Amino acid sequence: MLSGGSFAEQMAIPVHAVARKPASLTWEQAAGLPLAGGTALRTLDALEVEAGQTLLVHAAAGGVGGFAVQIARARGARVIGTASERNHAYLRELGAEPVAYGEGLADRVRELAPDGVDAVADFVGGQLEVTLSVLKSGGRHASVTDGEVEAHGGRLIWVRPDGAETARLAALADEGHLTVEVGATYGLDEVAEAFKVSQGGHSRGKLIVVP
Repeated sequence: MLSGGSFAEQMAIPVHAVARKPASLTWEQAAGLPLAGGTALRTLDALEVEAGQTLLVHAAAGGVGGFAVQIARARGARVIGTASERNHAYLRELGAEPVAYGEGLADRVRELAPDGVDAVADFVGGQLEVTLSVLKSGGRHASVTDGEVEAHGGRLIWVRPDGAETARLAALADEGHLTVEVGATYGLDEVAEAFKVSQGGHSRGKLIVVP
């Protein structure tokens, strides 16, 4: 069921997808951790983000982007994150330097990083031109939505829940480096509304369905 997705009070899942709940998170927060957090973690691993580097995160206030910001900051990286103005204070709380997306984005990024950025993580798509224009020579970039990145030396990231990765995320949470922003919770009879909000593309944090 993990490959296609499902909503149910109970379901069978493979043991390799299971990890212990982080003690520091609520059950609702923990439910938002595996897939979105795993996507962020695998993306940053692929980009080899480490201390002293500068990472640009497209859609940094989203469900995946917020994890990426926190994981990168825990590694000692500098993070520049794109988001709407209303989410800039939130990104600052996570340790990122926010920039508004839209026309002129590349110029705004270069104002913060005149020599370019070391890596770019794209969690929204349609940002390839900006990515390539602000990336240092030899820099790395990856996207979870835009397959065109592969033709330009980037990585396309595809993730399914993985217990080992979730355990790494849980450790970060319990060490105080990672929290989960829950945007809203919905009952099983409100799944359609949850999808409607999600597809609007402007929700912050994770939308959680609870039995």
